[in-house]
Amino acid sequence: MSRARNWAVDVSCVVVAVLVGLTAAAGGLDNGSMSDERLLFSLAVTLPAVVLLWWRRRYPVAVALLMLVPVAVTEVAGGAAAIAVLTVAVHRPLRTAVWVAAAHFVVSIPLSVVHPDPDLQVVGTNGVGLVIMAALVAWGSAVRNRRLVIATLRERAARAEAEAEQRAEVLRGLERERIAREMHDVLAHRISLISLHAGALEIRRDLSREQVAEAGATIRGSARQAMEELREILGVLRTGEDDELRPRQDLADLDELVGEARRAGATVHLDNRVDDPRGLPPAVNRTAFRLVQEGLTNARKHAPGEEVSVLVGRCEERPDQLYVRLRNPLPMGPVPPGLPGSRSGLVGLAERVALAGGRIRHGPRRGDGEGPHFTLEAWLPWAT
Repeated sequence: MSRARNWAVDVSCVVVAVLVGLTAAAGGLDNGSMSDERLLFSLAVTLPAVVLLWWRRRYPVAVALLMLVPVAVTEVAGGAAAIAVLTVAVHRPLRTAVWVAAAHFVVSIPLSVVHPDPDLQVVGTNGVGLVIMAALVAWGSAVRNRRLVIATLRERAARAEAEAEQRAEVLRGLERERIAREMHDVLAHRISLISLHAGALEIRRDLSREQVAEAGATIRGSARQAMEELREILGVLRTGEDDELRPRQDLADLDELVGEARRAGATVHLDNRVDDPRGLPPAVNRTAFRLVQEGLTNARKHAPGEEVSVLVGRCEERPDQLYVRLRNPLPMGPVPPGLPGSRSGLVGLAERVALAGGRIRHGPRRGDGEGPHFTLEAWLPWAT
C-alpha cells in the first residue's frame, strides 16, 4: 500500500478505537457498572493504548502484547485491543494470531467477573468476547491469505514477463544468426565470382578487348545479382515477411549455379540424378542447393583451378535419403591470396542440415586410388 493509504488507515483505526472506547464508557455509566473515578482511570489507561496503534504495523505482536495491560483493567480499551489483534492476524501467521487472541480473551475474564455487565453477566460477556476474537482472527487471516495470493500472482506474472522477454531475446538472436547465415550463403558465391574475374583482369594482360568486355559483363551481372539478393534479405530483416521475400533458390536452379561457376573458369562435373526437385521437402530442397553453392564457393577460395565433381541423388545404401557430395583435389602448392573467408560457412551448413533432419561430413580424404582430396557430403531426408 502507498504511504498516503497507510496514513489514512492508521487515522481510521485510531478514530474507531476512540469511538469504541467512548461507547463502552458511556454504556458503563448508563448501567452503573462504571464510577466516575474508574472512568477517569480507564481513559488514562486507554489513551496510551490508542497511541500505540501508530506502531502496530511495524511491531504487530509487540503492540498486541502491550495491549494486554489495559485490557486486563478496563473494557474501554477493547476497541484498541481488537484492532491490535486484527493487525497480528493480517501480518503474522495464523498460529501467532490464535495465541495472541487467546491471551487477550483470557486476561479479560477476571475483569468480567469483578465488574460484570448487568445485562450480559459473566458468561454472556465472555461468550461475546470469544466470538469477537474468533471473528478478528478469521477476518485478518482472510486478508493475509488474499494478499499472499496477490503477491504470488504478481511474482508469477513478473517472472513470466521476464521469461517471455528472455525467450524473445533468444529468438531475436537466432533470427539475426539466420539472416547472417543467409547473407553469407547468398553473397559469398556472387562476390567470389566477382573476385575471380577481377583477378583475371588484373593478372592477364594479354586478354583481347572482347574477353575484357565479357569479363566486365560477368562482373557487372554478378554484382547486380548480389545487390538484388541483398535487397531481398534486407527486406526480410525490415519487414519479417520471410516466406515472401526470402530467396527461393533450390535444386531447380542447380544448372544455372554450375553454369556460373563454369563461366568463371572453374571445371565442374555435375551428376544430378534428381529428376523432379519439387518432390523433395522445401527445406531439404533449399538446403541441398546451399550445400552445392557453399561447396563451389569454398573450392574457388581454397583450391582454385582444381576440378570439382558434384553428385546429387538418392543414397544407394538409404534410398529414403538425398545424398549430396562435392569433391575436389587438394592444391599441391600454396594458394594465392583471395577474398577473406568468414570461417562460418561450414558451420552454417551444419546447422542447416541439422534443422532439415540430416547429417553432414566434410574434410580432406585419401582413397579409391586418388590423391588427397577434400570431400563435402550430406545426407538429407528425401521425404518428411
